[in-house]
Amino acid sequence: MWGLVVAVVFGFSAGAARAQSVENIRVEGTQRIEDATIRSYMAIKEGDPIDAERVNRSLKSLFATGLFADVRIRRDGNDLVVSVVENPVINRVAFEGNKRIKDEDLQAEVRLRPRSIYTRARVLADVERIQEIYRRGGRYGATVEPKIIKQDQNRIDVVFEINEGPVTYVRKISFNGNHEYSDDRLRDIILTKETAWYRFLSSSDTYDPQRVAFDKEKLRRYYLSKGYADFNIESAVAELSPDREGFFLTFTVNEGERYKINKINIETTLPEFGDTSELSKDLTFESGDWYNADEVENSIQALTDAVGAKGYAFVDIKPDIVRNREDHTIDMTFRIDEGPRAYVERIEITGNLRTLDEVIRREFRLVEGDPFNSAKVRRTRQRLQNLAFFKSVDITTEPSPTDPDKVTLKVNVQEQSTGQITLGAGYSTTDGAKVIFGLGENNLLGKGQKLNFNVSLAQSGTEADISFTEPYFLNRDLSAGFDLFRITRDWQDQSSYDYKTTGVSLRSAYGYNEHLRHSFKYTVRQDKIQNVDNDASTFIKEQEGTFVLSQIGHKLTYDKRDSTINPTEGYILTAGNDVAGLGGDARFLRSNVSGGQYFNLAEGYVLGFSGNFGYMIPLGEDIAIAHRYFLGGENSMRGFASAGISPRDKATGDALGSNWSTNESAELSFPLGTPEELGLSGKTFVDVGTSGRFDGMDPSEVDYSSMLRVSAGFGFVWKSPMGPMTLNIGVPLLKKTYDKTEYLQFNFGTRF
Repeated sequence: MWGLVVAVVFGFSAGAARAQSVENIRVEGTQRIEDATIRSYMAIKEGDPIDAERVNRSLKSLFATGLFADVRIRRDGNDLVVSVVENPVINRVAFEGNKRIKDEDLQAEVRLRPRSIYTRARVLADVERIQEIYRRGGRYGATVEPKIIKQDQNRIDVVFEINEGPVTYVRKISFNGNHEYSDDRLRDIILTKETAWYRFLSSSDTYDPQRVAFDKEKLRRYYLSKGYADFNIESAVAELSPDREGFFLTFTVNEGERYKINKINIETTLPEFGDTSELSKDLTFESGDWYNADEVENSIQALTDAVGAKGYAFVDIKPDIVRNREDHTIDMTFRIDEGPRAYVERIEITGNLRTLDEVIRREFRLVEGDPFNSAKVRRTRQRLQNLAFFKSVDITTEPSPTDPDKVTLKVNVQEQSTGQITLGAGYSTTDGAKVIFGLGENNLLGKGQKLNFNVSLAQSGTEADISFTEPYFLNRDLSAGFDLFRITRDWQDQSSYDYKTTGVSLRSAYGYNEHLRHSFKYTVRQDKIQNVDNDASTFIKEQEGTFVLSQIGHKLTYDKRDSTINPTEGYILTAGNDVAGLGGDARFLRSNVSGGQYFNLAEGYVLGFSGNFGYMIPLGEDIAIAHRYFLGGENSMRGFASAGISPRDKATGDALGSNWSTNESAELSFPLGTPEELGLSGKTFVDVGTSGRFDGMDPSEVDYSSMLRVSAGFGFVWKSPMGPMTLNIGVPLLKKTYDKTEYLQFNFGTRF
């Protein structure tokens, strides 16, 4: 093109003396584009002096539009003739040979569109985009060849012919320079894995440069948490095998020395903290501990909260680390100064196409006009992520261009699907075979409301329920909702009767703070004891029929666990009461307390203690069997059958339930040394519990003892691709002869 421009420039320079101005500009070769459009892009107009520099600029401008494959400008007397060859218009964009990636997914990535202008540069850019998509999926041998099919009226079809090639797996992951931790241990830490047959449902064994970059950070954080303050990753090299079907990944590390904490000091210019011993209590580590970068971060957060509680909204805390390389210790000084004052001027939210702004804003721990607090921003991000409405949540801070004391919080979220259709199947020794069907929406109409419908059909009975929850009732931090339910249970094996209940519950809850929550619930339901066996206990025959329960209750929950699903540290305490008698047939007061404490002993080793105690007091009438406590089964006393620990009719062996029960458990979970992706873990446990009497019990007709029962055993948990599977083997160590035992308890279920 530039050779043409230069030639034109010389041509016009030679004739510039013979022509003073352009009389006409004629356009040739156009098919779709108007002549006036072409003239509008030119730097020379009719009546302008004929000037080589202006003609040169006109050529550049016309080529820059991308509308033309070729442009020529020549002189015909005092006229300029512009000859163009238009780029074709794209009629259709198609893909051939793609089996792993759908057409619509590829179409969303490429820039070429029907009715847009074709250029070779755009096609080559789209080829690179498609190849990058396949690389991210581990197919580095994929090739893409664009084909052009000409149509009439200067239109074309663009067809990308794709050869996906084989998946390029990571064949081997090696480490150089590691002495304290083995290759196997470091392979467990990183996300990239070596290819293996059992990873057929995972993509972790395909090479991904972004994942490798994250693996480098994972290794760095691991070593820094173990005391290796000088740790450094010198390189991470991925070599493609000659057959282009596998990568060899090598991390070269420099572990450095391991350091212990020697001296810890706190220095501050804040007048209220002249004595820093009060702040020392908030540190999460002490002298003599191994250096841990995570605990340094935790201590900074704790100090920020402690100083903020005294009214200092703007603080700057910096840890100064001094290495004593001779004795491999670290002296650490936390310097606390008053930071620059900043206030939140504005909160901008983007990316929420469905979720309403107010749903996001109500999770913020600070609002416009509040002092900026990084701890509250971090807590806000965590709360937004806990909603499970978004794939990602990014919060950035930008200073105000007009006021240095103000900042803007920019929140960008990426939404994900919140609706679900659930189909399930499973088996347990308690319920037998079961199937599950459910419909749910956790962000109804973008308002954060939850609506769920579930049906479960099992050998032991059926359950159906509809529930709705408004998390911010009346625009306050007050949840409200209801449940409609119908449950049937086959209790023939335990107590020689069938049970059916239908009812509704109204509930609400609010939080005192981030960890303490108070909930209330009112339930009215109709219970029916039916199909009582002819040989059933007289205590059960007396209760055959229908009765109504009207019950109101409350519960306090204090939760300091690090996770609600798989806790490894922290504790939870709950206490509640229920009163029945506001109408209906039942009259009783019930109190329940429970708790759990978890300790992270080592990597993958978690020791947990839990306990429950419940007590019921009749209020003028005996407590019906449907409301009593039954102990035993995989959720309370392993090694004993469901309702295996209970007062029993001496003649029939039917479980009659009790007015109180208690059970405690100690459980140690541990890894089995198998690859982490297999999801296998082991556990060992000891369960202790007992069950009390029931009102109206005749000791001469009922077997009963409040003696503690004890069981112990071990189990396995498999987070299989088809759902969680649990196997418990428990052996009763202390029991009564009439207790019902069940050594093997198995539970398997999946949702898909």
